[in-house]
Amino acid sequence: MSSLLTYLLEMLLKFGAVMVVANEVRGLILTAPVFYGIYQAGGTLAAIWLGICSLGGIALSVVVPLLAARKLKAFVRRKQAVVAD
Repeated sequence: MSSLLTYLLEMLLKFGAVMVVANEVRGLILTAPVFYGIYQAGGTLAAIWLGICSLGGIALSVVVPLLAARKLKAFVRRKQAVVAD
């Protein structure tokens, strides 16, 4: 039973890694309109501030899943170490 759980967690982690990469690509794609909007607004302080806020939100949507994936990977390693003993 324990090895089945470990196997399922490993598969979930691999699937999560693929999803994180897709999220990174999505984040890069979403930055282009933000920079274009700043350019179209003439680089005013308000446009720059809104751009920074938008980019911050995009960065959080990319960084938080990365941190969650690391924690899950560490959890799986700990579980594997316990099973191996």
